[in-house]
Amino acid sequence: MSRYRRLYVPGATYFFTARLLDRRSDLLVREVGLLRTAVALTRKRWPFQIDAAVVLPEVVHMIWVMPADDADFSKRWRLLKSAFSRHVAPAINLPAGYAARGEKGIWQRRFWEHMIRDAADLDRHRRLIHSAPVQAGLVARPQDWPFSSVHRDGVVHDQRHALLA
Repeated sequence: MSRYRRLYVPGATYFFTARLLDRRSDLLVREVGLLRTAVALTRKRWPFQIDAAVVLPEVVHMIWVMPADDADFSKRWRLLKSAFSRHVAPAINLPAGYAARGEKGIWQRRFWEHMIRDAADLDRHRRLIHSAPVQAGLVARPQDWPFSSVHRDGVVHDQRHALLA
């Protein structure tokens, strides 16, 4: 079994990517209200701030700021994923390993995280989040995608900055 080493730092800022198991699904945008409810429930039980976020059909990218006395983002992701999954039908072609563990096969088991190092790193990841719908070919401009914090932040990115180094 793989051993993932995660860096847990209270009060740190992290960039996350969580994906659905079915990469062709549009479940997250079809059930964006349910996803918002799952996030709100998670934040109520285990607080954190959301600096930036985007929901694509099969993937969500978020930047979280953890509380000064807590760094357990894994617990928060477990709660968020399970709260969402409880209210959707199981995957049609559920892999045997998921069924054996009583999972619905909605989400990939793992998520990807990156601890933000400095202001420039934070800016790069915010731009990545805001430009993700353009990079995915879903819209021509970040502000055209409805499920993004770009609207809350009032950010308009020049297309020259859409591709990140």
